[in-house]
Amino acid sequence: MSAESHDAEGNSPAAWTAVIIMLVAFAIGTIAFWFDIPWVVFASVGLLAVGPIVGLFLARAGYGVNSPRRDTADS
Repeated sequence: MSAESHDAEGNSPAAWTAVIIMLVAFAIGTIAFWFDIPWVVFASVGLLAVGPIVGLFLARAGYGVNSPRRDTADS
């Protein structure tokens, strides 16, 4: 292991929200693909694209890794 500390890497409300949105979109798309529902598959691709946009918006709103709104009591 390296001596560098990466405690805050990806540990922010913005990152968690983006990842959760993308995981839900991927799960919905997978199930829809399995059941052959093409319009839901394409809708889930659209939702998948929304995840990073929401993450970026939240990071700029002050919920990113190096933001003053981030709760640092647990670190």
